[in-house]
Amino acid sequence: MLKKISVLDVRLGMFINELCGNWIDHPFWKKSFELDSEKDLHALKTCGIKEVWIDLSKGLDVEPEPSPESDEKKPPDTLPEAAKSDKKQEQQIALHQEMPRAQKLQAKAKRTVAFVFREARMGNALQSAEAVELVDEITQSVSRNSVALLNMSRLKSKDDHIYLHSVAVSALMIALGRQLGVESGTLKSLGMAGLLHDVGKVMIPDTILNKRGKLTPDEFEIVKTHSRRGWDILKSDPNVDEIGLDVCLHHHERWDGSGYPDKLSGETLSLYARMATVCDVYDALTSDCSYRKAFSPADAIRKMTEMQAVHFDKVVFHAFVKTVGIYPSGTLVKLKSGRLAVVADQSAKSLLTPVVKVFFSTKANEPIFPALVDLSKVPDPIASVEDPAKWKFDLKTMVGI
Repeated sequence: MLKKISVLDVRLGMFINELCGNWIDHPFWKKSFELDSEKDLHALKTCGIKEVWIDLSKGLDVEPEPSPESDEKKPPDTLPEAAKSDKKQEQQIALHQEMPRAQKLQAKAKRTVAFVFREARMGNALQSAEAVELVDEITQSVSRNSVALLNMSRLKSKDDHIYLHSVAVSALMIALGRQLGVESGTLKSLGMAGLLHDVGKVMIPDTILNKRGKLTPDEFEIVKTHSRRGWDILKSDPNVDEIGLDVCLHHHERWDGSGYPDKLSGETLSLYARMATVCDVYDALTSDCSYRKAFSPADAIRKMTEMQAVHFDKVVFHAFVKTVGIYPSGTLVKLKSGRLAVVADQSAKSLLTPVVKVFFSTKANEPIFPALVDLSKVPDPIASVEDPAKWKFDLKTMVGI
């Protein structure tokens, strides 16, 4: 027997027959499943889905209402203190308010990561206390606005790529963890893991890391040693926990088992390693490297969608898309009105209606006065994603909008 219920009434032991919403509105890749984990229950109740169909022949029904005399009954608007705290943390400030702080944090982060990595390269003890303080600041920035620091981190040069890649992956891990409902203490572990996941690259010769063109098979085998070398650097540090060690060792594993170093696959990979794989690939694709130009954020998401079956856990990848958006910050788009705009921030209402900054009229073929527009409130939908090179725009100079 099927029954449609509010997501507020969902509990462990139910069999979810159907989720009432598009796949992009939730992190579940299965159409029907038994709800048997607290993590899935939390994800279902916080993802925005309002109703679900349950199958009473395969699982529990809605819990009966307690009697009026029950001492256990609480007012419907009562929340545990922890839940109230989490709700406050979810309220983010506008991008333009966080950008000045993100700019200063990026400069500090580059110096800190360069120092930590340089000490590791010289064989000195890992300066992880510096990293711990930095991760606290990255976590606070992401909690205030999830894209400001990522915007700044895309301003990488060849010389600082490895450092700002680490900062970007740290911020992405924290933002994705928030999307998946990870508790605040674990968010800092995720941030530390992202910051140090590539520390083993300090042991790889620069001639290989910075080589223009395709690596030879022998050179690629050398590069592949960086994950285990990083694990060796981190394993004795008291500030690096099991999450950090696991992410460092396994962030190049793949869902189908084709990755390295241990060829793990599917759910033999920890959730944190699966998260790191997605975050690492996204930032790599959206960054210039020695042998190719960066993908636009939107093109990177499309490319990763093509790679999904081989590379990623579908649930984690869908949560990641919700984190950065279908039109991630920094994407050049053309609106139905003919105006060009850069995606500045995500709207709470829909992934299809981000906040954009309009700056150019294709009809008049001239700049217009820049203005922030929330597309969830204005009837001017996105018509297409545009190639900045076609319009001769350098979007890297516009990430601070």
